[in-house]
Amino acid sequence: GYMSLAEAMGVAADMKLPSGHLWPVPVVNIVPADQLPPGVGPFSRIALRDPNVEGNPVLAIQEIRTVETLSPADRAVVVGQVFGTADPNHPGVAAFTSMGDTLLSGPVQVLGYSYFRTDFPDTFRTAGEIRGEFEKLGWNTVVAFQTRNPMHCAHEELCRMAQQAVNADGILIHMLLGKLKPGDIPADVRDASIRKMVELYFPENTVMIAGYGFDMMYAGPREALLHAIFRQNAGATHFIIGRDHAGCGDYYGSFDAHTIFDEIPPDALQIQIFRGDHTVWCFRCEKVVMMRDCSHNREDYLLLSGTKAREMLYKGDPLPPEFARPEVAEILFAYYQTLNSR
Repeated sequence: GYMSLAEAMGVAADMKLPSGHLWPVPVVNIVPADQLPPGVGPFSRIALRDPNVEGNPVLAIQEIRTVETLSPADRAVVVGQVFGTADPNHPGVAAFTSMGDTLLSGPVQVLGYSYFRTDFPDTFRTAGEIRGEFEKLGWNTVVAFQTRNPMHCAHEELCRMAQQAVNADGILIHMLLGKLKPGDIPADVRDASIRKMVELYFPENTVMIAGYGFDMMYAGPREALLHAIFRQNAGATHFIIGRDHAGCGDYYGSFDAHTIFDEIPPDALQIQIFRGDHTVWCFRCEKVVMMRDCSHNREDYLLLSGTKAREMLYKGDPLPPEFARPEVAEILFAYYQTLNSR
């Protein structure tokens, strides 16, 4: 359920639950004080509604244990520890600071997953459902890849590199289906492009595509730990952490999401981390490489940022085939043309 103030502050400071288990990010239900219905207090039960669906159907029931105030000083501690910055332009900081100041703790009874079940029936899976599918497939070693973006050729090859390095039975491509920051590509477009890539460029029955209903926080290293726990719960044995995992802008170093795994106790996680370097197309090698494994120079690499790729798609310029599979680029191009026509 949702954490109390003491639990949230403990997680922010020490990345530990009261049980001692690793947990890097507070999970809290915070509302503006003036939106709290009269009489809500300990032992009350409230409905948690789906903001994504017309009519806001009830998704869960929360039993209230405590009603507490998150002070400005407490909020500053959480923001500083979790996001590593107090910059209000950081999308995660902006979202957290706009939530309100009344914290409602207590267990949650989940009733349904209406939005994700309805809009992504072939993709949304709970952790338990993913584990069950692994068992049916006979996959004992699984490498997981988190994505909030369409996958370009470097992502595709990074999955293959990790699979080969750990001799994995299969790959879990696990998409984030929740809210992103403005300008990111919506989930249905990502879903279609990733499915096309897997259909055409991976051997049959070697990749499982799934998604989970979580909003991106852009919390960098802390969120990388959380993402690892999610995939551990889903049954993956290995998890890919690439460059600037869960980052945005220049708030985090390129490999801060690697080093945080060196700062936790060695037995805190069961899942193992595959650490990916800058992954690029090398014209001299004539393939996608990780820079650490290639002896060539930067002028030999195709260095195309996501921002530059989006600019090209907006303009209708073709993406280089070394950067994106043509069938994937076609889906993305069609989406950006709808934006241009609005």
